[in-house]
Amino acid sequence: MLEFFRRLREPMTLAGLFTVGAVALSLQFVPASRLFAAVVVLSVFTVLFATVSTGPEHWQRTRHAALVLMPIIALVLTWVAPLVGTAQVLLVIWTACAFRFWPPRWAIAAVLLVDVAFYLLMADSGFNSPAMMVLINMGFQALAALCVYYAVTAERSRDLLARVNADLLATRALLSDSARGAERLRVARELHDVAGHKLTAMKLNLRALAADPALAGHPEVKVAEQLSTELLDDIRNVVQALRDSRGLDLEMALRALAAPLPRPRLQLDIDPYLCIVDPTLAETLLRVVQEALTNAAKHAHADTLWVQLSAQENGVVLKIEDDGQLRGAVREGNGLCGMRERVAALGGDLLVRTRIQGGLQLQARFPA
Repeated sequence: MLEFFRRLREPMTLAGLFTVGAVALSLQFVPASRLFAAVVVLSVFTVLFATVSTGPEHWQRTRHAALVLMPIIALVLTWVAPLVGTAQVLLVIWTACAFRFWPPRWAIAAVLLVDVAFYLLMADSGFNSPAMMVLINMGFQALAALCVYYAVTAERSRDLLARVNADLLATRALLSDSARGAERLRVARELHDVAGHKLTAMKLNLRALAADPALAGHPEVKVAEQLSTELLDDIRNVVQALRDSRGLDLEMALRALAAPLPRPRLQLDIDPYLCIVDPTLAETLLRVVQEALTNAAKHAHADTLWVQLSAQENGVVLKIEDDGQLRGAVREGNGLCGMRERVAALGGDLLVRTRIQGGLQLQARFPA
């Protein structure tokens, strides 16, 4: 219901409904004998327009069927009241809808075909200048088509830019985390190899001095030896802490990846004991989730995507599922094939299946 009201408030939907209302006002000039038929035909067109504009994403077949019926209903209204001259405005509304949901080549062919039918209908009705009427109507149709086409193109470009930006943010998060880990490892090695070596040498020398009878009466030597021992232990603890990395922060990277997408909503469940330090594995996990997000939004029209990442005895397991509505068997395109190739490159395997409710389930296993 919320999705319906959101689509109802879109500018194109409101403009179309306003235009249909203006056409309804023009029906007062229809002869009384045909008024009821005109009202029924216009009501049917309004229902079809609302179906196309406010229907959910998975109503693909219903939307295409409504788009096919809309120009037929508009032509019927033109036949019922040819002299009123406002029924062809509905064809402009339909043209905008066609260019919004159909590929441009399909939409252009359909509009030209309907305009030919409109010309024949106007000529058969005895209209004085049917060609001029059709040309004027085609001008408005072209304006509507161009406005909708550029609006849809801009919206797609914006979504693509948002996805690319999210991809860059997620990758940058992983790279920054990996760079910090590499720097910690470098510092740990320097402390262990340089400071640890020299402190060990100093501790041995101090122990030798403490064993010298000539210095046995100097407590400062024993204190210095004790301090060197404690300092060496402290450095070993620091080196161990630097080496004990918590792994790459996959949660931050995954949330950055999903942040710009209006849907699906990402639900993460990451095992707190999971530690991934391999940048290649982290990137593969990131790309698999990214492709799952894209498929869930584009094909399954899902609202939620659940991602579970856990550590098991035989490696790392990634489980993904959505609440989309897939129909029929899963056809693996370039996206799923790319997933399999990435997982197989690390020696893992990928299982793809559909849920009982219609969503998609993915399970990837990576060896330890």
